[in-house]
Amino acid sequence: MKISKQDIIKALETITVAGEGKNMVESSALVNVVTFADEVIVDLKLSTPALHIKKRAEADVIKVIQEKVNADAKVQVNIKVEAPEKPQGANANANLIKGKPIPGIQNIVAVASGKGGVGKSTVTANLAVTLSKMGFKVGILDADIYGPSIPIMFDVAMEKPLSITVDGKSKMKPIENYGVKILSIGFFTQPDQAVIWRGPMASKALNQLIFDAAWGELDFMLIDLPPGTGDIHLSIMQSLPITGAVVVSTPQTVALADARKGVAMFKQENIDVPVLGIIENMSYFTPEELPENKYYIFGKEGAKNLAEDLEVPFLGELPLVQSIREAGDAGRPAALQTASLLEEAFESITRNVVEQTVRRNESLPPTEAIKITTMAGCSAVKK
Repeated sequence: MKISKQDIIKALETITVAGEGKNMVESSALVNVVTFADEVIVDLKLSTPALHIKKRAEADVIKVIQEKVNADAKVQVNIKVEAPEKPQGANANANLIKGKPIPGIQNIVAVASGKGGVGKSTVTANLAVTLSKMGFKVGILDADIYGPSIPIMFDVAMEKPLSITVDGKSKMKPIENYGVKILSIGFFTQPDQAVIWRGPMASKALNQLIFDAAWGELDFMLIDLPPGTGDIHLSIMQSLPITGAVVVSTPQTVALADARKGVAMFKQENIDVPVLGIIENMSYFTPEELPENKYYIFGKEGAKNLAEDLEVPFLGELPLVQSIREAGDAGRPAALQTASLLEEAFESITRNVVEQTVRRNESLPPTEAIKITTMAGCSAVKK
């Protein structure tokens, strides 16, 4: 029996395109439907080039047609991407000025986690090293004011930034190791000294690390944020137009609950920082004596499922391996281990981060630094 075109359209009215808020027909995502006996061709037009959005749309179309119209239907889905036109004229110029990054720095990527102990700083360090190995110019701003660990992971804990003159102004010269430029509050405190600062003091220190430093030309600045969602995060996003954010989590339910809040913070309407994706750390444990075995100590594919649920890219998973911890403690990130499984894992994740950054820059306007005003004792976040 020939499949009815109207039945197909009616079925497609029951599914939505991620980010549209309307069904496929109402949102004009459906361009055309052609039927031949038991064959169906569906042409779609989407406004985002994100691969996971396209794959989900294709899967949803095939599933709904086979469930609601004909279980034996042979469905072909053709997807064309038409990204919204970038604003022209004076308004476009205004957006570019507001979203203009620090001179010389092309992309600013915030690495965040909902809770502590999930390996956020370890991931940041290895992302930076891998980017450098790929030929990019990379810097890390260690914004974890109360628990800076990047200096230890790069074996520069005892170093002190020098003062240099740039264009007649005194600037801090970042410490460099493994091809990565680094600035951290850890360079200005003693190892046993606790940083006991209120928010304004911490924000002032961060601004000095950002704007009083001679970063030079960077393809990527990675910002190692503190755990959670708080004052430091707002200060960073107030000071800098963040290109995108990466959220790190373990598969554990408790960690995922906090990671969900982290993603929600960046997606909040008045913050609106694109989430490049989620990385799952400590995904599984493989003992040396049983290299073929995988033990899912903290749960299985929790971060991957969270990424699908929140409709953000899943950037990859990292195993729970003793040598990653040992490498960080020794000040030589694990990604430096050539011809190793860890090097391959970090390279795969880093390629995904670069790919998502490129897609973000091609499809979205520059991010604006947010403005924060205080009224009647409460903070209001504005664009």
